[in-house]
Amino acid sequence: MSLSQETHDIHGKPYNRTAMLIILLIGTFAGVLNQTSLGTAIPTLMNSFDIKLATAQQATTWFLLTNGIMIPVSAYLATKFSTKWLFTVAYALLTIGLLIDSLAPTSNWTIFLMGRIIQASAVGITMPLMQVVMVNIFPPEKRGAAMGINGLVVALAPAIGPALAGWILKENFVLFGTSLEWRAIFVLPLAILIIITFLSPFILHDVVPNHPVTLDVPSLILSIIGFGTFLWGFTNVAADGWGDVKNVILPILIGILVIGVFFMRQLKLDKPFLDVRVFKIRQFTVTTIAIALSMMAMMGVEMMLPLYLQNVHGLSALNSGLVLLPGALVMGLISPIAGGIYDKVGARRMALVGFTILGVATVPFIFLTETTPDHFITLLYAIRMAGIGMIMMPLTASAMSALPPHEAAHGTAANNTARQIASAIVVALLSSVTQNVISNNTPANSFKEQNPLAYAEKMLEASLSGFHVSFTIGASFALVGLLVSLLLRRGKIIEKEGEL
Repeated sequence: MSLSQETHDIHGKPYNRTAMLIILLIGTFAGVLNQTSLGTAIPTLMNSFDIKLATAQQATTWFLLTNGIMIPVSAYLATKFSTKWLFTVAYALLTIGLLIDSLAPTSNWTIFLMGRIIQASAVGITMPLMQVVMVNIFPPEKRGAAMGINGLVVALAPAIGPALAGWILKENFVLFGTSLEWRAIFVLPLAILIIITFLSPFILHDVVPNHPVTLDVPSLILSIIGFGTFLWGFTNVAADGWGDVKNVILPILIGILVIGVFFMRQLKLDKPFLDVRVFKIRQFTVTTIAIALSMMAMMGVEMMLPLYLQNVHGLSALNSGLVLLPGALVMGLISPIAGGIYDKVGARRMALVGFTILGVATVPFIFLTETTPDHFITLLYAIRMAGIGMIMMPLTASAMSALPPHEAAHGTAANNTARQIASAIVVALLSSVTQNVISNNTPANSFKEQNPLAYAEKMLEASLSGFHVSFTIGASFALVGLLVSLLLRRGKIIEKEGEL
């Protein structure tokens, strides 16, 4: 796939596609990296801010929550505003969010969360917009390979985040004689984003056609309230439990109701805020469901494995991250290759093989013990991520190719919204289930005084029981994904321009 051929933007001006892709890859990678980079840093944040696990998990769940709210808005923004300046503003916002977190006082967790929310709002724009750009600058016959490159951001960044954060914490970077500790997780990408933000106006070009669409304010409000309350309910599960009506059940039900009203409104509008009619295309809908399931299977193990390695195996943040690193690298290697293979054989075969590998490699996690060798876990995790690499980008390319080009922005927003909702749900689900199983199996405090060694052994068994349940749920997502993949059409799908 040649990147160096002369290309022109929507204004007829030539631009360097390679240079533009490099800027987009680096800038968006630095943003998406923040989605999971705190996975191995949770214990460190708990100690630094003097907070509990449920509170510390908000650093991830609020990121996913804001991401989920912003992604539906991205379709309107991509259609209305200049590609170049939309990316530039988003990168500037991301820079501000990273700066806030790198300077956040440990006495104020709210300020830290504010920085995370600003980062997530920026990523909610750049991540789907980058997919729209890929659709517009590559022809359909090369779209699979292009989405493979995009996979370096969408899939590899979240996968490599925990390992990178663990390495940063281990190195204990010093700036002006002061140890940065966990702040270095934000300082390093901040330095990169400052450069990217500066270069963006000069290298990026307008490649997504713009139209003078009018913002449907009621749809925007319904989108924010619907997706916001739905995801907020799931973010409260870890802290309040599934039985909490006020903070969990009620927000989820309200969210579902408002999302339903939002969908009905979009179907009645001539120019919808988010064109949900894309779900009328069976291939797009089935593929999007399969992508969401693969994301849940990936996040289900990716979020819990560092905690297992640190709490059960006693590994440091760095070493737990290193156990996961080969898997991230394998995924980064597989994604572009899988995209190229998709261009030849289509998504169905790739998905069936990928979900089979994912499921088979996840089952052994259900039987992990405190003595399971770390290198065995590394091998299993790498095999799992190879399966994810065979699924994610081919399915994404198939979903986008199932739509006419003029629906690219809406299709990307819908696809990414489903992925983000799936991520938020699985993080909340597994965090709460794991915590509940551990709590229910925790021995009484009086037993700790009577027999400290036996108490420690019981606590270890309680932790293992919690992780086993979460890994079982992760394996079930792979199985369901395999069944859904059977519904995909054979071969490669390329739809022509036309009305839905």
